[in-house]
Amino acid sequence: MEQYANIVGTGRYLPKNEITNETFARWMSVVNPALADVVGKFESSSNIKTRFYADEDMATSDLAVEAAKDALEDAGITPQDVDLIILGTDSPDYITPATSVVVQEKLGAKNAGTFDVGCACASFPTGLALGAGLISTNPHLKYILVIGAYMMHRLADYKSDVLSFFYGDGAGAAVLTPGNQPGFISSAFFADGAYYPNWGIYAGGTAEPATVENVQSGKTKVKLVTPFPPEVNNEGWPKRIREVAKNGNFAVEDIDFVIFTQVRLNSIKLVMEKVGLPLEKAHWIMDKWGYTGSACLPMAFDDARKLGKIKAGDLVVFIGSGVGYNQAAVAFRMPN
Repeated sequence: MEQYANIVGTGRYLPKNEITNETFARWMSVVNPALADVVGKFESSSNIKTRFYADEDMATSDLAVEAAKDALEDAGITPQDVDLIILGTDSPDYITPATSVVVQEKLGAKNAGTFDVGCACASFPTGLALGAGLISTNPHLKYILVIGAYMMHRLADYKSDVLSFFYGDGAGAAVLTPGNQPGFISSAFFADGAYYPNWGIYAGGTAEPATVENVQSGKTKVKLVTPFPPEVNNEGWPKRIREVAKNGNFAVEDIDFVIFTQVRLNSIKLVMEKVGLPLEKAHWIMDKWGYTGSACLPMAFDDARKLGKIKAGDLVVFIGSGVGYNQAAVAFRMPN
């Protein structure tokens, strides 16, 4: 009998150390008084008003573990029940080994296999699609834990680089399990690798190994080299929505809820208008938690679900954009 992946639990973790825009602007004014005005412009365009940082003794894996615990509790299962952990992040604990194996150990999920997904803010919808495909072809998989986690501020000069405005810490997670009704409906993917030099950490890998010189020059820190044009999301997201609808044989107007990458509220408003969906079918968290990168989609999804905005039977579409750049969309029907 054919089986489909269903989302049966969600969770999130937000660190406790709040860094408001006022605090961040004060940091920037020490570097250059004009940067305090840039913070205000960023807030106006993004709707980001604050962000939260993890304790100094925490790593990305610790955020992921806390979100995982919340999702497992929501699903009514234990770490020992998990068959597979899929972790999406571009702020890993280490270059190698994979952060997912660290999560497995810290979580106590001794029966789970693991792998990482590294397409930045597109990682969570990509992970959902991968988990759904594995469930459909592997009857022995009963529970897959998909996590998105982000701690980019730790990899930035966050008290001097004004672009750190966009880096907040957090993690979110979802539990997939097989069912005889969808569940997972469809997915869509896109990439344009011509943009890979725009934003990233360009030293510390095989292209340019870490040296004393490039550590001292800041090359091992995350940097924006060239801004991405706004049409990447403003035009790309409507295309992904239409593609995932076509691939799933449903109409765009059938969508009950959309979860977007949480980087700019104006982009969400523009895209919802372009595809003809009312804004109340979207949800945003950047105003209260900041932009949390690989974690922002599962965190927003968990928040909307637990606020009662997403209900049983709803058709939910996830749209993620990751630097590089790549985009992923996935559609799920929530279980009844």
